[in-house]
Amino acid sequence: MEYTSDTRRHGLPWAVLLAILCLAAGASALSLDAPEMSVHFDEEHGSLISLLDKRTGHDHIDANALGSLWTLELPPQAGGTLLPEHARRFECRQEDDDPCRVRLVWTEFNRDAMPALSVSVLVRLDRAIQAGHFSILVQGLDAVVPQVVRFPRIAAIRPQESEVLAVPYWVGEKTTQARQMLSPAAGQAQRREFAYPGILSMQCMAFYRDNGPGLYLAADDIAARSKSFAAFGDGRGGVGLEVCHFPGADTATGGEYEPGYELEVGLFEGDWITVAQRYRQWALQQPWARQSRLKQGRTPDWVINTGFWVWNRGHADGVLPPAAAMQDDLGVPVSVFWHWWHGCAYDVNFPEYLPPRDGTDAFRTAVRQARQHGLNPIVYMNQRLWGMSSESWISRNAQRYAVKKPDGTVQPEVYNTFTRSPMASMCMGTAFWRDTYAGLSETVYNDLGVSGIYMDQACSSLVCYDTQHGHAPGGGTYWMEGFRALESDIRARCPGIALAGEGCGEAWLPHLDLMLSLQVSQERYAAPGQWEPIPFFHAVYHGYAVLYGNYASLTRPPYDPLWPREFAPEQPLPLLDKKFRYQFRLEQARSFIWGQQPCLANFRPEHLAERKADLAYIRQLVQLRQAALPYLLHGTFVRPPHVDIPDMEIDMSRLSIYAGQQGAVQEYRKRVPQYLAGTWRADDGGVAVAIANMADVEHPIRFTLSREEHGLPERGRIYKRLSEGRIEIGWFENGQATVTDTLAAAGAAIYEFVPGARWDEVRTEAGP
Repeated sequence: MEYTSDTRRHGLPWAVLLAILCLAAGASALSLDAPEMSVHFDEEHGSLISLLDKRTGHDHIDANALGSLWTLELPPQAGGTLLPEHARRFECRQEDDDPCRVRLVWTEFNRDAMPALSVSVLVRLDRAIQAGHFSILVQGLDAVVPQVVRFPRIAAIRPQESEVLAVPYWVGEKTTQARQMLSPAAGQAQRREFAYPGILSMQCMAFYRDNGPGLYLAADDIAARSKSFAAFGDGRGGVGLEVCHFPGADTATGGEYEPGYELEVGLFEGDWITVAQRYRQWALQQPWARQSRLKQGRTPDWVINTGFWVWNRGHADGVLPPAAAMQDDLGVPVSVFWHWWHGCAYDVNFPEYLPPRDGTDAFRTAVRQARQHGLNPIVYMNQRLWGMSSESWISRNAQRYAVKKPDGTVQPEVYNTFTRSPMASMCMGTAFWRDTYAGLSETVYNDLGVSGIYMDQACSSLVCYDTQHGHAPGGGTYWMEGFRALESDIRARCPGIALAGEGCGEAWLPHLDLMLSLQVSQERYAAPGQWEPIPFFHAVYHGYAVLYGNYASLTRPPYDPLWPREFAPEQPLPLLDKKFRYQFRLEQARSFIWGQQPCLANFRPEHLAERKADLAYIRQLVQLRQAALPYLLHGTFVRPPHVDIPDMEIDMSRLSIYAGQQGAVQEYRKRVPQYLAGTWRADDGGVAVAIANMADVEHPIRFTLSREEHGLPERGRIYKRLSEGRIEIGWFENGQATVTDTLAAAGAAIYEFVPGARWDEVRTEAGP
């Protein structure tokens, strides 16, 4: 059965006529119905007017504030924005007589340049996972390439109590202030857009009532095409979600455009972990997971064995000896994360890294000696920026190979707050930039002898509109294809090299050995009270990449001596006030329970004596983690057990990553849990709960694990591991285990649940 809406009709309203027809037919062609959900579209323009969760009885759509299901942003010369209501004709029909499949078609847009323009949307309900799959096809474009296709748009989400917006912004963030941020006042609509592949590490986002009804958006694009996910306000207190697709000139062929993948609008009851578990079922079957360097055994052994990172900057004598001192103190392998080793000023004259500021011979000698003592340094080299004030920008005509906006110009990026030096992003689709970066890597690794390279801004991508770069202008897959070619070239020139990148991203799993994940320290750099970091990426991909790092530091940030002298602090790296010790513990505790390799920035050997308590806190976490790598490096994220954790108010320091900015530490207070807990399942079926106490008081703890929620084995033994060793504390059976214990003040422990039989059962089976 097919229904058509023609806005030229007069007389009986079409909505009334459609209602009569639907009553006669017993159902509406604009409705899809499944046992646990139903979807309804507006008869006039195809707006989404109902997204009903039958299990909870909650409809996620506010029918009083409808919006367009899609929008096309066409070039100005093609008429600009195109909306469903611009179509003079709209029709809807069931596909294959299936009540769970419907096609919506908009035609007659009255565009002289595109008389045959049409938009077709197919929606099908997936009964198995309580989700709808959406796909879009735009035809009759002639030679016009849309700049952006926004689809699907869930434009009016019905308000609930305790709302949460969760986004895999790299590691992950959530906020309970989405409506206030996106619609702060009448008429002031705001939006947050997250680029993929890039700062959006996975293709999903969720909006839900905490432990209640929720909805999520996801894409099943295995080619990592250019897109973004967005949350937006309407200026009237409303909130919506959408996916933004960026067509390339090569994708709109024959006057047609379709993204090449489906979009999923799903319903659930729970929280962001519920969404992560659902996404993981799909994600781990994809090529990037199967080709993960860690899973394939291609990550260098020294990376896997690293127990701690020292993140220092500047000359070798301020970087390598402190790392050696830390290694002696911790008794685990320490690696070095080295910034400002290069001859150019940071964030000014990239990529003029060579020669090192120590000089080539001195640098090479220092690195060789450090590696003889088991230290492995990776050095900073930004993988997409070129300083526009550098000599090489002119001499090498680098502008030709920079990312271009639609108008053909370069978009300067300014990071240095003292020099205000503009930087340009180079296009990963050009062989010129890839050859430049690979050549630098070859010299740094093979001649200078470092262990690896930190490719800053690697887990990000941009859309380039240059028509001379060898790729189709606009969106597409060329950024990830270019990075794949760059990585392959570097590894061919530099056998055994370790490559690290900033943030994290599923598309980079086959290409990077390490991913720098700094949101454990979010309070140091982000505005307080808006977003809270969550291990969203870990919940899906832990065990598929080595995650490391944080901003934790006992000092104020450093200042590059190659920057203007007038902004330099009087005293380099002064210690922070001891009152910030709990923030420091929070950062280290998050790293520990999230399964990351721990890190300390701006470390000096004298801190071992000056901040004994802080270093002791690190030491126990490091030694515990190193003894539990099957869980905390290779393990699968499991929902933490339910525990009632008291909170406390602590002092927070918010700092620029650079020193000298108004010379002040911004301070505020924040309530945080007194201890943190994380749960991991090893490949052998064992489960471990890692707990870190940040308070100076001990805590009675009691928690229960089960087979249904945590994948606990049917029966086995319970061990308690402290930094000094492991003891057996009990056994469990019937797929359930309860632990009652006391957590030491500023202490940490790992509780392991290992499959197996009780000792007396083993003895009986073996005989007397």
